Amino acid sequence: MLNVNRIGLGAMRLTGGLPHADGVAIARRALELGVQFFDTADSYDFGANEELLADALHPYPEGVIVATKGGRICVGGEWFDCGRPEYLRQQAELSLRRLRVECIELYQLHRIDATVPLADQVGALRRLRDEGKVRLVGLSEVTVEQLRQAEEITPIASVQNRYNRDDRASEDVLDYCERRGIAFIPWRPVAPLADKAAALAWLLGRSPVMLPIPGTSSMRHLEENMSALT
Repeated sequence: MLNVNRIGLGAMRLTGGLPHADGVAIARRALELGVQFFDTADSYDFGANEELLADALHPYPEGVIVATKGGRICVGGEWFDCGRPEYLRQQAELSLRRLRVECIELYQLHRIDATVPLADQVGALRRLRDEGKVRLVGLSEVTVEQLRQAEEITPIASVQNRYNRDDRASEDVLDYCERRGIAFIPWRPVAPLADKAAALAWLLGRSPVMLPIPGTSSMRHLEENMSALT
């Protein structure tokens, strides 16, 4: 189970053009403002995003979860799914090293690879969990049926699907997560041109399992986002 304050930080924008010192400062300020959940991925700037969070937050305070994802590759702006078990294991091992931990608190399958059986992909994450290298397993961009199949293999702690006030295509997945006590982590939680704090507050009111992770490269926007908690 995930026990964290209900607004996290999507760290993707803290690298890839932002000066390293600025990204570190934003991550540390987020921690000061009460953020306990930081979301990254091995594919964000080829691991540099994970390394930045380690620079900013390690040794991680008690109660802080740095979640990462594997199973997707970005090359030249193009995204490719890669769910082969040996690849997922390799990437998890690299994430452990970059995050400077012996166990990843939440490891999420970034996308289900349509060319690899779902059982093989989730099974690879289950084995990592059995070995103590991963504490909790999550999924991203899944259907209810895929989620059910995954739960037959290993407990699922979180789901990351795109969801906001203007895009509710995953309503059925959210409802399933609520019934099962699975954290629902909406990516792109704020629709374009929306009042960000109001949009985040709406999400928090929509479901008790909702855990928005707005991303930002601005200290001011970070503080505005966190105002949604009040």
